Amino acid sequence: MKVAILSPIAWRTPPEHYGPWEQVASNITEGLVANNIDVTLFATGNAITAAKLAWCCQKPYADDKDADAKVNECLHISNLFERAAEFDIIHNHFDFLPLSFSGLIKTPIVTTIHGFSSPLIVPVYKKYNSTTHYVAISNANRHPDLDYAATVYNGIDTTCFSFCEQPDDYLVYFGRIHPDKGAKEAIAIAAMAGKKLIIAGLIQDQHYFDQFIHPAIDDCNVVYAGNYNPTQRNALLGSALALLHPISFDEPFGLSVVEAMCCGTPVIAFNRGSMPELIQHNTTGFLVHTIEEAVAAVKNITFINRKICRQHVMQHFSKEKMAADYIKVYKQILSGR
Repeated sequence: MKVAILSPIAWRTPPEHYGPWEQVASNITEGLVANNIDVTLFATGNAITAAKLAWCCQKPYADDKDADAKVNECLHISNLFERAAEFDIIHNHFDFLPLSFSGLIKTPIVTTIHGFSSPLIVPVYKKYNSTTHYVAISNANRHPDLDYAATVYNGIDTTCFSFCEQPDDYLVYFGRIHPDKGAKEAIAIAAMAGKKLIIAGLIQDQHYFDQFIHPAIDDCNVVYAGNYNPTQRNALLGSALALLHPISFDEPFGLSVVEAMCCGTPVIAFNRGSMPELIQHNTTGFLVHTIEEAVAAVKNITFINRKICRQHVMQHFSKEKMAADYIKVYKQILSGR
């Protein structure tokens, strides 16, 4: 079986800092290679992979001030589709745009839908619903107007996350700084619980950061640590008493949730989107609805067994589990089922 993985090119695959879709594409690629699958990763020229690498843009456009994102995307997608006949399966992680070329080739396409950035993109998915194959990353993110080949949860490289049985006495917020992700609410929860909060992540909404986050930063009770790299992330998540994840949208998945639990760190999350599929309430964390409930959860966090948190991830959210599930999807498609 020859598989082509089409990764996004906003960031490196795997990302040096932020880049969740690129991270998942990388994890799938390496998981397939470990299963002796012939994989070609279509990414930027500086990508790191054990698979064959195909590229036409050396650097991610987010790191290249002279790049035109749309031009690079078109060159990147066409680079794969002009070689489509070389592969048995194309696995698309590039959202809806590659679907518009799918009718021009015979190679079946699997598209992992990482989320719907806007209702305006749904008509593209609907147009190609019967001719391509969609995979959801959670049951919560399945669109009622689309058919799905499967739900396959994102998997992480568990070897990159160290188990920490004795955490320090701080809470962590890890994610992009945006109203959807709840950094402001995390600050309120930590303050009411009397705990130090360390915030790490990409500032995606500068106005939100300047208005709500920056004024609370005192480098004592609230610390902004910047956009951490993978090594820093492991230490920060693992040593935390808990990860606060007070989202205000129906999140399709939550890599930081799984990464924290892999370190043994329980998660306190607002009960929206995929959170009930990731977190076992009262076992690997707490699903709450309000800031007040989150504060109460902080006070009960020591009742969570950190070893069970890691075991939960190892069983359900490893890159090995994800790769095995995608191989099943590929075989079903190739056998015509």
